[in-house]
Amino acid sequence: MRSLTFFVFGLTAYIVVLIVSQRMLASIGPDSTMTPLLAVAPIIPAVFICGVVVQAIRNLDEMQRKLQLEALAVAFAGTALITFGYGFLEGNGLPKLSMFAVWPLMSALWFTGVMVGLLRHR
Repeated sequence: MRSLTFFVFGLTAYIVVLIVSQRMLASIGPDSTMTPLLAVAPIIPAVFICGVVVQAIRNLDEMQRKLQLEALAVAFAGTALITFGYGFLEGNGLPKLSMFAVWPLMSALWFTGVMVGLLRHR
């Protein structure tokens, strides 16, 4: 429960920082010296969220840790193969994708890996 509280806190901080930084970026324009700092400001709460996830995994029992590790391996390998493969397709005329597409892909594969693992270990 404690991990969930910290996760929600981090996610809330991320949303607030994202909204504030985007509004400030819109008001100051692209030529300001503050633009790069404001653009990456949401990374600060995102780093906190990553720490919460790592701590939550450390607190799992051995079986759950194994399940998460396998799911992360599937997510890592699947994301690598899909993005690498799509890179070749971009070179042959398909539209370029934003890097923002990578995290949702990895999350979906992680979730799928966990679900398959749960079904397999029933």
